[in-house]
Amino acid sequence: MTDSVGYCAVSVEDAQLALAFPVRVLYPTLTPAERVPIGPYELYVAPEAPVSPGTFPLVLISHGTGSSGLVHRNLAHYLARHGYVVGLVEHAHNNRDDNSWANTPQNLVARPRHLLLAINQLFNHQSLAAALQPDTVALIGHSLGGYAALALVGGEPVGRLPETADGPPLRIPTPPADARVKAVVLLAPAIPWFGSEGSLQHVQVPLLVLVGEQDEHTPAAQVEQILAGVPNARQVTLRVIDKAGHFSFLSPFPPARVSPAFPPSQDPAGFNRLHFHDELYPAIEAFLSRTLLNTSS
Repeated sequence: MTDSVGYCAVSVEDAQLALAFPVRVLYPTLTPAERVPIGPYELYVAPEAPVSPGTFPLVLISHGTGSSGLVHRNLAHYLARHGYVVGLVEHAHNNRDDNSWANTPQNLVARPRHLLLAINQLFNHQSLAAALQPDTVALIGHSLGGYAALALVGGEPVGRLPETADGPPLRIPTPPADARVKAVVLLAPAIPWFGSEGSLQHVQVPLLVLVGEQDEHTPAAQVEQILAGVPNARQVTLRVIDKAGHFSFLSPFPPARVSPAFPPSQDPAGFNRLHFHDELYPAIEAFLSRTLLNTSS
């Protein structure tokens, strides 16, 4: 474990859609950290510091619809301190500053593809590529980020595209399964697009799935029913978190932003997000360490 975390921002190009989106990257470093404003938050990081000697697994975190990668900043910081290079993807046109693709088929097509482009970019990055373990990637997805993660490991989502709105649901075009991805963590995943028979038959990576007992957006029973489509049930570890809600997996917000008018800052009565996150990060790191070590060669 390192006591310091480096930070840099990487721009990922999508030539096909003529756009770019940022990935904020946290990683182990020997350079002392300082308090740095990043977006609306402050993090203890060393900007543009060199990566610590050695190689590390890559972890990408995919945020929920209309959100931001920075809502998982504490998890990313924890994983970087424990030997991972962590990319916080800011999904194009489906983030807190620009949510113009919300609830559109275009978003369902673009999200997993953008995760793939981000992986490719980081493995070719001038200063980060040499620090990445070859072919060793994990994905963490919250809410719609869970959809994106499943779609990149062999999930075949089904839905209605505009040109077939009056017809039967069709396969949503997504990239082929990326063999570099060896483990997936799903947090309150929004995955109804994988409810058709056979949609998950090609998912073969270990899944850690955490859902809130009181989540009204992604009910635990629905998630469990859909993930029953994974052919090897032993690959799925599902935990229902007592009293947790949909947003309980987001990093605790600064006191000034905690308000009933801001639902992501709220939890069901009796749930302590701070205490839960003290347990959440080590549990995720233990799963990643175990699965990535077991699947690396």
